[in-house]
Amino acid sequence: MRAPAAGLQPMEMSFLGNTLDRQSTRRGDKAYIEGLLQRPDTQFVLSTDKTLVFRGDDIQSIGHSLAEAVALGAETGEMVFLGLRPENGQAVFATTIPHSDEDLSERPGLQSIDLRNLALKNLLSPEDLGALAQARALIHWHRTHRFCSSCGEQSIMAEAGYRRDCPTCGAPHFPRTDPCVIMLITDGDRALLGRPARLPEGIFTTLAGFMEPGETIEQAVRRETLEESGIVVGEVQLISNQPWPFPANLMLGCVGTATTFDIEIEDDELEACKWCSREEVRQMVAGTHPEEHKIPPSISIAYELIIGWLDGVI
Repeated sequence: MRAPAAGLQPMEMSFLGNTLDRQSTRRGDKAYIEGLLQRPDTQFVLSTDKTLVFRGDDIQSIGHSLAEAVALGAETGEMVFLGLRPENGQAVFATTIPHSDEDLSERPGLQSIDLRNLALKNLLSPEDLGALAQARALIHWHRTHRFCSSCGEQSIMAEAGYRRDCPTCGAPHFPRTDPCVIMLITDGDRALLGRPARLPEGIFTTLAGFMEPGETIEQAVRRETLEESGIVVGEVQLISNQPWPFPANLMLGCVGTATTFDIEIEDDELEACKWCSREEVRQMVAGTHPEEHKIPPSISIAYELIIGWLDGVI
């Protein structure tokens, strides 16, 4: 693997700006965490199973008070400690509330919005958007891992939300992050872009897929590209990475050099795949493509890879 390229500007991507001091060595100190919970300035990020909850039109304030959180049904025993704000030491926690988005729509003074739309609309600072990515990933894990995978009994939160313990068999369970490779494959002058059916109409993007046990990053790039497009990849370069809280992935951005060029779609991952010249990609970016094809929005590492290639920095 070659050294990473220096030309990308990764802070343009979303979810990279989290500056919270996670206080990881103090998570097991119950008295310390309880003291933070009770501080009057502590903020609590609230979430349903799908969206984040804000006060009225005040999107700029990501947190609620403890009293507000409890009034909405939050359980103090299920509050995850995110960290301390470095500028003032303010503690930030996150938790889920037992309400649907439909319930909240009928409550005055509250609104819910999903994290992807927050990023697309650029409504928050990079620091807060990064903290919300941490919150959503952890909340999702707690919602989906309430029961012990060893014996089936209900587990309890430990380490301020960074572990769940089974009181019956003693098994500890830890939050997971799933690594994914996301890769721009080129032949030098052309980029390989595909269209998964799940994307909005007209969007073509880089190929991507989950890493499998026992794989290196390079091996995963080659396997996923071959599976999705039939293209064989030689050299692979790791460019950048990005937390992607949908629900809890780490995107490993790569570029790869194709050694074959005939596309064969053999599975149901893509509904279309094609080689695109730089001129065609420029049309996609400018919104002048004759078939109205586009690339993904700038919140994603896919955008950074495509633009980096187009500008000649990778």
